[in-house]
Order: sequence, then structure tokens, then C-alpha cells
Amino acid sequence: MTHNSAMLIGESFIGEGAEAAHINTVLGRRDGPVGTAWVTALAMPRPGNAAFVAVVRPGLPAKPLTLFVNKASITSDEHGVLTWGAAQAGVASGVADAVAEGIVSEADAHELLLIAAVWVNPEARDAAKVYANNRAATKAALAAGAAGAPSVLDVLAARDHPFNPYYDAAAPASAAASGPDAASGA
Repeated sequence: MTHNSAMLIGESFIGEGAEAAHINTVLGRRDGPVGTAWVTALAMPRPGNAAFVAVVRPGLPAKPLTLFVNKASITSDEHGVLTWGAAQAGVASGVADAVAEGIVSEADAHELLLIAAVWVNPEARDAAKVYANNRAATKAALAAGAAGAPSVLDVLAARDHPFNPYYDAAAPASAAASGPDAASGA
């Protein structure tokens, strides 16, 4: 981050099926709008969606300090364990990977805050895949934010052919509506 008021926004979707990870990141300085949003989200939990500080292990939070915001309300004990366990560990490790690889400046890590909005499908079962996909998706989202990706030209080129794991404009209507766990959404 080179500008005091800069806010870097990133997105990534990694993996397949119920264990896929969809991450949205917002990275910015503690004394800017990201800092205000970070503290507000932490202080105002909602039923099923309580933001928390992601840790590499208890007592060792990710740096930049990372607020984990679950996009899917917790639906069962197993879903909660995967969200607060494997997905949280993946996000924290992905943040550390981004710092280790210079995507996020190690020198600035203490002055930055990260909000990570994280999708964990309630149907997920494989903790190792949830961890690996969230780790990779977090690093990729931070890299996209740092690079300013995607370009406007890339978005304009794709606008008539949208696709995501839950919808394909080129597919017949019945196939697009039945994508992987279409009812859950991310």
C-alpha cells in the first residue's frame, strides 16, 4: 500500500463443489475507512454471522489483523467447526502467505487491517479441502486487490458471457439453475 487512504479490494473463487472457497477482501489502513468498517463489524455481530479475528493459532492473529466475516450463516455444528476451524486457518495462512511473498508489505502489515468475507458451504465436509481452498483463495484475492485486477477491459469483454459456479449464461436454463448447490449461493 503506497497511499495513506488506499483501499484494495480483491475477490477469488478456488476449488470445486461444496469445499470451494469464495473470498472477498478489503485491505486498508487502520486510520481510514477500512479501520472504521473493521471495528464496526467486530462490534456488531448478527445472529449466525459473528465476525472474529482470524488466528494462525490461538494468541497469534494473522498480520495484517484480519476480520473473518462468514457469508453463510452457521447451519450445524459441523458447518461451524469447518468455518471457525479449517476456513479460519486457511484464511490466516493465506494472509501470511501474501505477506511472505510480498503481495502485502511486511513493513506495513501492522498498520493495515483486512476484512475477509468468507463463504463456507453448509454442505462442505472435507476440512483439508476447505483449508487448502481458503488459503489459496485468500492469497489470490489479496494479489488481485494489489494488482487492481480485474481490468475494466476484461470486465467489458466478458459482460455478454457471464459465468460462475451457479450460473452460466451460455448453458440451457435448466442446467444453469441446477449448478453446484444452487440453492445455497455464495
